[in-house]
Amino acid sequence: MRVNVDFDLCESNAVCMGVVPEVFEVREDDFLYVLQEEPPEDLRAEVEEAARMCPKQAIRIEG
Repeated sequence: MRVNVDFDLCESNAVCMGVVPEVFEVREDDFLYVLQEEPPEDLRAEVEEAARMCPKQAIRIEG
């Protein structure tokens, strides 16, 4: 699985970080960082939930 974020849509509101902080992080500069672009399969459910919960639908999952 590969995580892609459309940073043109992303508002860095940290909803995804609240769901799966192992993969997403909003830092003090108020920008979202993807900590694991290819997270392990055991995080798939959380990553999919983060994508569903994203207010701007900026997160895409491939594979």
